[in-house]
Amino acid sequence: MTVPTAYSYPDRMGRILLASLEEVVGRSGLQAALHLAGLDEPSDGALSFQTIAALHEKLEQMYGPRGGRGLALRAGRVCFKYGLREFGAEMGLTENAFRLLPMPVKLRTAAQSFADLFNKQTDQIVRIEAAEGKLIWRIERCPLCWERHAGEAICHLAVGLLQESLYWLSGGKIFNVQETQCVARGESACVIEIDTNPLD
Repeated sequence: MTVPTAYSYPDRMGRILLASLEEVVGRSGLQAALHLAGLDEPSDGALSFQTIAALHEKLEQMYGPRGGRGLALRAGRVCFKYGLREFGAEMGLTENAFRLLPMPVKLRTAAQSFADLFNKQTDQIVRIEAAEGKLIWRIERCPLCWERHAGEAICHLAVGLLQESLYWLSGGKIFNVQETQCVARGESACVIEIDTNPLD
């Protein structure tokens, strides 16, 4: 009988996540979180959903809920920087034709490209939906809160990633990005709402 493979981020994505966490909390902070979670640092960079969720949980325990949230938001922003370097060309985000698109088209195109990247490169499932004045980022299989239970939405790294991507796409504008539903809270998906108009 074959045992099903655990859901995971493969090497390229796992390395981006680890490098981002290390940049934010330092090498010793990352190693401490891995140790507390009973994990060894993966040699190839691949990360199971259980590992990703456990790392985030331990960072919240080490730095407190508010500190852990802030660190996860910052790590998400750093993830975008590394992700753009690693995947930007193959997603078409660094081409001049993309940069010249009107902002609404650029936003929808980039959101779908991001979703496609996660859906093809990882076991995460992301769906994009449009609503009045909003873009909805729906994570139907989320590694950040995998098998966790919480009283509030906890996928802060995904929020930080989207915040930074919008900042980059718009040339420095700030957008309201908020997680309104979370599987850890017993809801069917992790839902992040993005206002399509910037705050400033």
